Amino acid sequence: MNYKSIVRIFLFVLVVLLNLTISSCVTVKPYQKMYLNDEDMQLNNTSLESFEDNFETYREGAAGANGGKVGGGCGCN
Repeated sequence: MNYKSIVRIFLFVLVVLLNLTISSCVTVKPYQKMYLNDEDMQLNNTSLESFEDNFETYREGAAGANGGKVGGGCGCN
């Protein structure tokens, strides 16, 4: 075995051991579960998702009534 293979094996073992010891799993007690749905725990939309939401809103609203029933252009009327 050469030096590079020994270093690779060592790094592999080190990474595996770190993954086993540093875990992000946490046990949640029943009385703590009410905090999981807090506003602070919700993820924000990314800028791309916000752009897509705005685009869909304007596109659906731009369809208009087309001379028929008045609606938002969503096709549900």
